[in-house]
Amino acid sequence: MPRSKPSQTMITSVSAEPLNIPLYEPFTISTGRVTALRNVLIRVTLADGTVGLGEAAPFFPSGGETQETALAAIHGMIPLVQGQDAAHWRALAMHLTDSFELQETARTGMEMAVLDALTRSWEIPMYQFFGGAETRIETDISIPIEAPKHMAELAQRYAGSGAGVLKLKVGSQVDDDIDRVLAVAEAAPDCDLILDGNQGFTPTEALDLIEGLADEDVHPILFEQPVHRHDLEGLRFVTERAGVAVAADESVHTAADALRVAKMGAANVVNIKIMKYGIVEALNIATVCRAANIGLMVGAMIESRLGIAASAHFVAGFGGFRYVDLDTPMLLAEDPFAGGFEQDGMVYDLEQVRAGHGVTLK
Repeated sequence: MPRSKPSQTMITSVSAEPLNIPLYEPFTISTGRVTALRNVLIRVTLADGTVGLGEAAPFFPSGGETQETALAAIHGMIPLVQGQDAAHWRALAMHLTDSFELQETARTGMEMAVLDALTRSWEIPMYQFFGGAETRIETDISIPIEAPKHMAELAQRYAGSGAGVLKLKVGSQVDDDIDRVLAVAEAAPDCDLILDGNQGFTPTEALDLIEGLADEDVHPILFEQPVHRHDLEGLRFVTERAGVAVAADESVHTAADALRVAKMGAANVVNIKIMKYGIVEALNIATVCRAANIGLMVGAMIESRLGIAASAHFVAGFGGFRYVDLDTPMLLAEDPFAGGFEQDGMVYDLEQVRAGHGVTLK
């Protein structure tokens, strides 16, 4: 019996290396402070010579991963990935989840590289592969926890660059957070505001913040993850009383989590970050949310143009995302990549991408 011809999309080699990029200035949230991006760059090569790129973006306070553990996990994945057909990317992703369940960003980076290689080989833009719902998305831009004066300066700068939505990191002391938010609201009065608590409040503190801002006629359009990720009752308590939309972020890591949030009425919105659980599970979560009439948001870890482009293609392809938080390339002092999208202010245009996510090394 003649031997079958190897598939042109068979994965022949995988490599990984550190990806280090400094930030313009330190970025502080309630769970940690970052001065540089310390990620992992992954390359996947197919039998036809196509190379796909992926990025793992570990952040220890959120997921327990570091650059060192992500690199180790990716090297451990190589024997499971080499020799597999990238066309079976979903099955491969599930196999990686079975073996490396807790190495979430490492798995995501590998999924990203495999899917990029596959869609480049098939000459399909990734946003079309995901459904082709749209080609342009508009992101907010984040302001870290800093002194009110500096946050106001950043708000003015970003508003002048075309930002329509500012996402403010909060979660320290309620009174201090009120001062910070009011400073930003005064500096950028035409911008909508999103508050991101990063699990920093108790339920009553979260409501105190919203009520204190309402007394000053400041009304955020969204309050993201105000309480600890395991406190779904507390999250529901805030959602039922805040008078603004509330998003679950760290509380959702699987489609089952999203379904639990929906059944409880614990949040109005779910923030989907592919770096937290991979592309396959992100698709599952988005499908659950759409069926349950839960609003869609997309976010990111501290990622370069590479990781953000993959998320942008996911969002544009799937469609229907009300809140977009994919701003981290604008916080970096260097950009070793090109492509993926064309940027005009806060708008990412994907229409010129011809295959894959379109990102290349400069």
